[in-house]
Amino acid sequence: QVQLVESGGGLVQAGGSLRLSCAASGRTFSNYDMGWFRQAPGKERENVAAINWSGGSTHYANSVKGRFTISRDNAKNTVYLQMNSLKPEDTAVYYCAARNTVSYKYDLWGQGTQVTVSS
Repeated sequence: QVQLVESGGGLVQAGGSLRLSCAASGRTFSNYDMGWFRQAPGKERENVAAINWSGGSTHYANSVKGRFTISRDNAKNTVYLQMNSLKPEDTAVYYCAARNTVSYKYDLWGQGTQVTVSS
């Protein structure tokens, strides 16, 4: 079983950058497709980026395309989200998640890290 722990959130001014990390424990991290999600107060959870098990395929929400980059280092059991040109509307709790290899649903979640972008 894989456990996920996010880090790297914080307060940043609009136009700034942050890099989120999601460290996974467990020997089978490299088997999982991974995703970054965010949820702002009063809003639905949004899948902002996803990456397949090898890192060879990525997907982004239109709202972050061109500004965010997802990557992974399977040797370090870590997935990253580089966030540039941040906007106040990017303020949310960010979660990483692992997709179940059988159901293809994201069913393993970290505890989340807060990102706040001031205007």
